[in-house]
Amino acid sequence: MSEWLDIQKQSSSNFRQLLKERIEKANPRRILTSEETKRLKKLEGIADKLKRGENVQNRQLKTWLREEEYEQLEYEWQEQLELRSELKDKPSELKRYEEKLKQATFNYNRAEGYSSKGKHNTAKKFYNKSENLCEDALEILQEILDYDSSLRVWFDRDISFEVGGDLTADIVSLPRLVTSRSHEKLSDDSRLTSKQSVKLAVVERAMHNIGRDTAPTSKDDKSKLDKFLNTND
Repeated sequence: MSEWLDIQKQSSSNFRQLLKERIEKANPRRILTSEETKRLKKLEGIADKLKRGENVQNRQLKTWLREEEYEQLEYEWQEQLELRSELKDKPSELKRYEEKLKQATFNYNRAEGYSSKGKHNTAKKFYNKSENLCEDALEILQEILDYDSSLRVWFDRDISFEVGGDLTADIVSLPRLVTSRSHEKLSDDSRLTSKQSVKLAVVERAMHNIGRDTAPTSKDDKSKLDKFLNTND
């Protein structure tokens, strides 16, 4: 498995290098003016600070980003704030599943507590109750996703009800909502990103564009460029 992952990473790295070379060839960076060289160096320093997790004041960004680049930063962060607000108002269909999973978890934790005290018969009753509630939760999950498949975006993992899949009626394998604080949650909402990451993406796009002939960037093109610039080898 490790060897396979190494091959995949190498293939990804080679592809990214080829893509980078094609981008450079199609739109090469011309010789920079002294002012552009200074600006590029400043932005590289800012990017390094952001990658280290250090805070960069807005006034510094405003100094070295162009006006439209800084406006884009504010726009993208506002989008993030709106998304966070949206996630606080989860669809009512999901609340049925969430409540059933909460009950199952409560009974499972009680079972674990009794088991640790050596009260195995009592623990077994709560384990069984938890298992029944997990089965109910799984039925609710299938029902709501059959009704509206777009609700999958609210969960922390891919969901498949096919036989032989990873999804079973137990506490560990049942999906969590991306808003959950459970230790069993596998991932957060992929649409969410930190303010630090928003700043870094805008700064790296600005660095990329210095000394190049640039056309107005569409949202789709911006997204592809962000993924390219921020993908790790």
